[in-house]
Amino acid sequence: MEPLLTYAVLLVGAGLIAGFVAGLLGVGGGFVTIPVLFVVFTEMGTPIEWRMHAAIATSLAIIVATNISSTRAHHKKGGVDWNIAKQWGIAVAIFTPLGSLFASTLKTAELVYIFATLAAFLAIKMLLPFDKWQLGNTLPKGMFRFVNPAIIGFLSAIMGIGGGSFSVPYMTLYGVPIHRAVGTSAFIGLIISITGAIGYLIIGSGVVGLPDGSIGFIHGPTALLVGLVSVLTAPLGAKVAHKLPKAALSIAFGLFLVISSLRLINAV
Repeated sequence: MEPLLTYAVLLVGAGLIAGFVAGLLGVGGGFVTIPVLFVVFTEMGTPIEWRMHAAIATSLAIIVATNISSTRAHHKKGGVDWNIAKQWGIAVAIFTPLGSLFASTLKTAELVYIFATLAAFLAIKMLLPFDKWQLGNTLPKGMFRFVNPAIIGFLSAIMGIGGGSFSVPYMTLYGVPIHRAVGTSAFIGLIISITGAIGYLIIGSGVVGLPDGSIGFIHGPTALLVGLVSVLTAPLGAKVAHKLPKAALSIAFGLFLVISSLRLINAV
C-alpha cells in the first residue's frame, strides 16, 4: 500500500486529466493512465511478465467510471447517437473479452510494443489535419456494420483503452458530426471497459505476484482512487467539447501519445 500512497498525487493527477480528456474527446483516458499505472506497479514490485497486464486491466476498470460520467454529460446535450450505439453494442460486447483473452497470452514487452505502435498511428491522426477527410456520407452497412466495431473492441481490450481513439476518427470518416461521434464513443467505451475489465478479472484469477488488493489483473485500490477522481472532470471535458475547437488539444494529445509510448518502451 505504501507505493500507492507515495504515488497518490501522480495517480490523482492522471485521473483528473483522463476524466477531462474522456469528456472532451470521447476516449476512455487509458492513454493517460496506463503509463502512470505501469510506473506505479513497477514500484509495487509487480512481476515484469504481468506488469502491463495489470496496468491495462486497471485502466479498463477506471474507464468504467469515466465513461458513465462522460456518457451522461453528452446525453444531456443530445450528443449520443443511440442508433449507432445499439448497432455497435452487441459486436463490441462479444469481441472485447476476446481481446482480453488474447492479451493474456502476450508478454509485457509485446503488449508495450503493440500499445506504442497503435499509439503512434493515432498520434499521427491527432497531430495532422485529417478531420476533413471522409470515406463516405454514412456508416458502412451489411457485415461491416458489425465487423469494424468488433475490431475496435478487440484492439481496445488489448490496449486498455475505451476505444474512442479508434471509434471517433472512424465515425467522422463516414460523416458523423464530431460532437455526436465523441458522445456516442463515450457510450461505446463504457461497453468496452465493462466487458474488457471482466475479461481481465477472470483471466487474472490465480495469477501469483500481483499487488495486494488485486482482483484478477485489476488492482482495486488504484482503480477506485483514479476512477473517483476522473468522474469529477469528465463532465467538464464534455462541456468544453461542445464549445471549443479541438485543434490545439489534438496536437497536445498527439504529443502526449508519442512521449508516453517512448516512456513505456524505455521501461521494458
